[in-house]
Amino acid sequence: MSTRTEPVLPPVDAPFRAIVKTMVPKAEELSPEAWDELEAIVEQALAARPPELRRQIRLLIRVLDALPLFRYGRRLRSLPRAKRQRFLERIQSSRIYKLRQGFWGLRSLIYMGYYARAEASVEIGYGARLRGWSDHPDAPESARAGTGAGARAGAGGAGHGDHAGEPLPPGQGDLPGSEPPSGRGHVSGDDQGAS
Repeated sequence: MSTRTEPVLPPVDAPFRAIVKTMVPKAEELSPEAWDELEAIVEQALAARPPELRRQIRLLIRVLDALPLFRYGRRLRSLPRAKRQRFLERIQSSRIYKLRQGFWGLRSLIYMGYYARAEASVEIGYGARLRGWSDHPDAPESARAGTGAGARAGAGGAGHGDHAGEPLPPGQGDLPGSEPPSGRGHVSGDDQGAS
């Protein structure tokens, strides 16, 4: 018996999209179909989560939309991009741990939704290939020879070259911690961010 989960985003669609457009400026150019795909990816990721977490994400989006009322007299979705950017930068480094934690979780969902779209891989020039770099049309011959040798030798899978299966040196390949960075970072990938 399959349980159907209530979608998270429809009640908070306008503020969610404002947050997405702030974090990923190229999202301003998304077609209605691309927005549907982005939101479907986020909904699919949230569907596997407990109902309480889905409610918390929806509540966080509502809180993020309402908080600017105290400073700017307008909701987040009504602010110009530069003010949304500044507001979200303050939230991402907030002293309130739960707010900061929620923000970083939402940020991860947004990036996943945007960059997991089929169209996004073309935009950023990423095309995953079964045999890794060796199948890439721009790969130099030396890279093809290295990756192909490892894949043909069955040394741990395609794309890992002659060193597949060997442990990485300390500090290489470590996963970042679950905590967000303590310093101020950029809310968006736009290094010329509007301030």
